[in-house]
Amino acid sequence: MNFSTFQGTLLPDVLKLHNTGLRALFQADPKRGKTYCMNAAELTLDYSRQFINTALLQKAAHALKTAGFNEKITALFAGEAINLTENRAVSHPALRLPKPAERVQTQERKMFAFAEELRSGKTITDIVHIGIGGSDLGPRMVVRALKPYHHAQLKVHFVANVDGTDLFETLQNLRPESTLFIVASKTFTTEETLLNAKSAKTWLTQTLKKAELPAHFIAVTGAPEKAIAWGISPERILEMWDDIGGRYSLWSTIGLPICLAIGAENFKILLAGAHAMDQHFQDADFDQNMPVLLALIAIFNQNFLGAESHAVIPYDQTLEFLPAYLQQVDMESNGKRVTLSGNPVDYQTGAALWGGIGSNGQHAFHQLFHQGTRNIPIDFILPLESHHPWRPHHLALMANCYGQIEALLQGRDEAQCIAELLQSGLSEIEALKLAPHKAIPGNKPSNLITLKKLTPFTLGALIALYEHKIFTQSFIWNINAFDQFGVELGKMLARGIVL
Repeated sequence: MNFSTFQGTLLPDVLKLHNTGLRALFQADPKRGKTYCMNAAELTLDYSRQFINTALLQKAAHALKTAGFNEKITALFAGEAINLTENRAVSHPALRLPKPAERVQTQERKMFAFAEELRSGKTITDIVHIGIGGSDLGPRMVVRALKPYHHAQLKVHFVANVDGTDLFETLQNLRPESTLFIVASKTFTTEETLLNAKSAKTWLTQTLKKAELPAHFIAVTGAPEKAIAWGISPERILEMWDDIGGRYSLWSTIGLPICLAIGAENFKILLAGAHAMDQHFQDADFDQNMPVLLALIAIFNQNFLGAESHAVIPYDQTLEFLPAYLQQVDMESNGKRVTLSGNPVDYQTGAALWGGIGSNGQHAFHQLFHQGTRNIPIDFILPLESHHPWRPHHLALMANCYGQIEALLQGRDEAQCIAELLQSGLSEIEALKLAPHKAIPGNKPSNLITLKKLTPFTLGALIALYEHKIFTQSFIWNINAFDQFGVELGKMLARGIVL
């Protein structure tokens, strides 16, 4: 897609809406909150607090259609080699099909058998998953998010950092005879992972005999011969493939720790939620397509209105690792400086994505949202029901979320501040002096994604929503979202620096 043409077509409309302001848009259309709200795969997106209207979205949808985005989506789901720089298909959506390819089913059956064996036994009580990047962040995030579905006796731990503190502290309270290690590396050459695995093996040998070690390791890799050479038994290896990118791999055998934590049936429901979003992405018109809308809105804010970063704020404690996971998926995918044809871009790509859980952030970085000089659009994510029994806590959490959204929209001008200060007993001089410090501009854009409850299904749909948003942005920017050559140089140089 030609980004300059896309921007030239839509920029005047976006600027006009921005100059009008969000408060004025709501005043002009009392039904705006309902008009710009949609449902898909048990998620609801309220995007009414954005600088959009129907005419703009229809014009953007037409531009995508004219540029061939329908065909690009078809190519993705057909398994065509759309990762052009590596000449690979992008097959993670195929993992979520109700009946995936035989290669996937074979490894799934093996994974489910491992999970059943370990969940039903009493010998292993602790699983330590050793991986990094895509082999860590996705499984770690999902295992944490779905804690209410965990097996009562089996505890899953994660080690990623090459800093020995990570592994040392994880193992301190574990017993070698009841600990199983999963070594997850697509190439089985990832230096951080192999060093951690080597140290894990050393820890085991302090208690166990050499002949007992194989029973305490499982490998997930695309290089089984290297795992065997390292010492993993062939029957204890799960395979993955080159056409499954690491940051998109939690749906594959990389999801073994998820399967161990929540069980095979819940893992299948996680896949089903993602598949439901896949279907919506393929079938819905672009101006009523949840991932496409998120992508368009993000590009309007970043490329047209100068947003410097994007925040994801989940109002749910169990989603505490979601911003870190999305950092990798988004920033590794779209942090690119050249187009598909290799020409340098002359516009911003990717997003500096960050965030944290509500309501903690309200007492930290939300100050920057409300009164800072930076333009930071926000995605708020809110389950309407909680798994814990303390309803007053969840009602307070919801109230805080809605309060933040409303404050970002409405703000509070100096006249309101002066009136409140005078009413509190301050003199006119004091009120006039203090009011500028208390005023809040408002007119700040945000999305609200709600789900009835955080379940394997809704979490799967939420993750797939962001995957497809990122893919849509990459199409508009004309970049490849599926390679990551930028991470290689530093690792290569580190090999020559090791002391």
